[in-house]
Amino acid sequence: MDKTILEFVTWAESNGWIVTLKSESGLDLDHRLITRYTDIPAEYRAFLSAVNQCMTPSEQTWFLCEADYNNRSDSEFHWNEYELISLDAAMDDEAWRSEITSWWDQYLPIMMSVRDGYSFYAIDLSNETGAVVYGAEPEFEEVNKVADNLHHFLRQIMSDSIKL
Repeated sequence: MDKTILEFVTWAESNGWIVTLKSESGLDLDHRLITRYTDIPAEYRAFLSAVNQCMTPSEQTWFLCEADYNNRSDSEFHWNEYELISLDAAMDDEAWRSEITSWWDQYLPIMMSVRDGYSFYAIDLSNETGAVVYGAEPEFEEVNKVADNLHHFLRQIMSDSIKL
């Protein structure tokens, strides 16, 4: 397992997070996901290859894992729940719906939260490839960069710079 990911998992477990590691390494993501997101950073693929479940002690914030992306999770939320909410808000406005879908094509959600309303963290796959951004309701598509990459994001969580 990648050093930073191992350090994060160790930290998370010692801080009461619910963490389950995969019994076998490897990654088998749904073909629709990898067709849509062709440039998933290697560090996030490494995380998904090692971690089966990872959520805060309150169970209100969690990383999306392989089962979520493959629609085999027990979660009440789809991995793209906030995109679906935005699409629902756009109703029959096809131009708006297309704009929403195009935006989400560039941002892969990696963490969801219901702690203080709906919010998420995603990997930017467009101009700042690999950067982690934060978005929240009501305008999910308005995001702020919080980390240069996944490792930086994990280190920020461990240092309490990002409050979950």
